Amino acid sequence: MSVSDFINQHNRQRQFSFEVLPPLKGTGTEKLFADIDKLAELEPAFINITTHHSEYVYRELADGRFERSRVRRRPGTIACAAAIQQRYHIPVQPHVICSGATVEDIEYELLDLQFLGIHDLLLLRGDKAKEDSRFTPTPGGHAHTTDLIRQVQRFNEGFFADGTPIRNPGHRFDFGVACYPEKHEEAPNLERDMQYLKVKQDLGAQYAVTQLFFDNRKFFDFVEKARQMGITIPIIPGIKPMAKLSQLTVVPKTFHCDIPEALASEIVKCKTDDDARQLGIEWTTEQCRELYQNGVNDIHFYTVSAVDAVVEVTKRLL
Repeated sequence: MSVSDFINQHNRQRQFSFEVLPPLKGTGTEKLFADIDKLAELEPAFINITTHHSEYVYRELADGRFERSRVRRRPGTIACAAAIQQRYHIPVQPHVICSGATVEDIEYELLDLQFLGIHDLLLLRGDKAKEDSRFTPTPGGHAHTTDLIRQVQRFNEGFFADGTPIRNPGHRFDFGVACYPEKHEEAPNLERDMQYLKVKQDLGAQYAVTQLFFDNRKFFDFVEKARQMGITIPIIPGIKPMAKLSQLTVVPKTFHCDIPEALASEIVKCKTDDDARQLGIEWTTEQCRELYQNGVNDIHFYTVSAVDAVVEVTKRLL
């Protein structure tokens, strides 16, 4: 069963899904599998795996000059997805992104995924490079998620990007996209951002997963407005427990979401990271319960630096 089929089932039990990162280059998969061992016990509907293309790093030379080179810190998204699927028999959903990839690169990713029997994708533009003031597409690549969707749909129809017919098209890809209850950082306003989501739906996106948020009211308002605009696909809330004191300032900056005053006022009272972690578990548990009470069945957890907290939250909800 595809992820979209599962999401669109009616009269079913509540389920969780999780996002994980591929391991840092050279560190191996032991930590990743140890984390998934904990998550697998919760019988997730699916696990998605982030994609990180190369970025510029600067290395100081012996003469004091700096050398700039491109490094890919977390390779292996497709390999990790295949390993998770084979080892745990859990549906996987790798990210496929525009950032750092050419159209040809993406085409080969799709072929590799077909060979591995992986047919669920999350299609994203990806973040801008750290050294860029705005997103700059890779030469020969896509500027927008909508362009990526068109490529995947063309592949589904049996054609390569250059128009050449695919002799044996294989299984079609199902895919979801991202959405932003507090708007994407580059969108001029929420309304324009939601218009882009409507276009993604019209091009074939089957569901959307939100950026993380801590204020349920913003999610409820977003969904209500989406329905008014004709966005009918399922919208899955993305949730992440606060896990460290530093996240009070880091999370809003990194993920462009607000920390509600009720949560912020409690975080500043915390003395240690463990205090903050316990507060995060309590807040997230209540946040999820409120989502359930308002008809939400699927909750997607971002687990980076918070696997144990996510496990604790989900166990409280079972």
